[in-house]
Amino acid sequence: MEFDRSHAGDLWRHTLSRIPSTFGRLVYLCSLRDGSTGRYHHYGLAQKFTDQEADQVLRQSHRKTLAEWLAYDLEEKKADLDLYLAGLEGDKKTIVESWVEMKPYLNLIPAGTPDLEREHFAAECDTLVGLLRNRYGVSPPDPTA
Repeated sequence: MEFDRSHAGDLWRHTLSRIPSTFGRLVYLCSLRDGSTGRYHHYGLAQKFTDQEADQVLRQSHRKTLAEWLAYDLEEKKADLDLYLAGLEGDKKTIVESWVEMKPYLNLIPAGTPDLEREHFAAECDTLVGLLRNRYGVSPPDPTA
């Protein structure tokens, strides 16, 4: 079922455009996905469209946002991740320690993403987190743990 592009445009104008980093948009879109069902939910869209339409619009937005981030070169990805990190509250070293240990960024990948894109995303995030680890003086993970 194909939907009018204005649905995605509406989501973009009213929500996603307010998030300054592409990485932040990935985080936001992932937060709208139910971890048990894989379906996306957004209160505002649910007021305008059916649950199925809202799910499809959010799913498409998530895939497009990942594609946008993957198209950046490594320097642009680093700048985008720095922008995202700058907007987070809390101790940056603690945040990076958490990223090193738990790799929460792997959950940002939309369902149905081809393996090559998944691997590309994971590898580049690992590289970027390694750079952040060095910047914030975070110890490497204990290989015996």
